[in-house]
Amino acid sequence: MTEEKKAKKIIIIGIGNTLYSDEGVGVHILPYLREALPESPYLEIIEGTTDGIKLLEPVEEADYLIIIDAINAGKLAGELITIEDEEIPKYYGIKMSIHQVGFQEVLSAAKLRERLPEKMIMFGIQPYSLQLGLELSETVQKQLPKLVEKVVQQVQIWSESL
Repeated sequence: MTEEKKAKKIIIIGIGNTLYSDEGVGVHILPYLREALPESPYLEIIEGTTDGIKLLEPVEEADYLIIIDAINAGKLAGELITIEDEEIPKYYGIKMSIHQVGFQEVLSAAKLRERLPEKMIMFGIQPYSLQLGLELSETVQKQLPKLVEKVVQQVQIWSESL
């Protein structure tokens, strides 16, 4: 019995807490991405919210991983931020609770298991507000089309190598 070549997979995970305004950007962007990206057997879009360690399996299944989140990098509110590969764990996400398992712990577990994706990129927006609220701030909302464009471009680049 011959072993078939495994098809490469691009996984997009939108993470964040939609109860805290701009912290939910990774989840709020997903409907726009589903509309902008064609359906494909090699592409999966996951609403990761604050699932923490439950995201280990999709991370380990990805050959190419895109993470979308609010990123507090000390930049101006609304600024788009891109972080790649080994730089990602250095940027700790915004934890809303000391009990929350962050995405960095998920990446650490995948690394320990030697199952990190070939390529990873994190796209995000510097939050304007982390106050209790279900809507994104106007500052962040205005940046969503640019963020969608960046994600779509990255998927197109990776798709060429599949």
